[in-house]
Amino acid sequence: MAYLTGEVAPPGGYAEPAGCPFCLAPDRPEPESLVVARGELVYAVLNRYPYNPGHLLICPYRHVADYTDLTAEETVELAEFTRTAMRVMRAVSSPHGFNLGMNQGGVAGAGIAAHLHQHVVPRWGGDANFISVIARTKVLPQVLTDTRVMLAKAWSEPPAL
Repeated sequence: MAYLTGEVAPPGGYAEPAGCPFCLAPDRPEPESLVVARGELVYAVLNRYPYNPGHLLICPYRHVADYTDLTAEETVELAEFTRTAMRVMRAVSSPHGFNLGMNQGGVAGAGIAAHLHQHVVPRWGGDANFISVIARTKVLPQVLTDTRVMLAKAWSEPPAL
């Protein structure tokens, strides 16, 4: 609820790198950062407010808002990280499917519009059950730090193609 009401936002908001959680995460200590894997230009981090267990965000290190502002190299690495994230999640938790996507701009649903991030959300049959539909509550049976350790371990030993 603190996220939805804006209570956790820094005083200057997320527009500047100094207040941007995606700029700050890579420099935080591992358990606190929730970073799962690091590349040269992008990294994978667990969403602090996940839709489902294992909900990852693929973020460029560079503070850039729009997909069209990525360099060709960033675009390729973001795509490769997305593919690896899907393979790792399949190996670790056997999801039935995935939602992949980016919300470009606040009006499109981006909670932090100033720093591009791609969602990789594992999905299972029945994961939108009566609790989330009726009570608007999500049951997440896994602690984020445990999920980070499990995915990071699998990421360092990616499954064969």
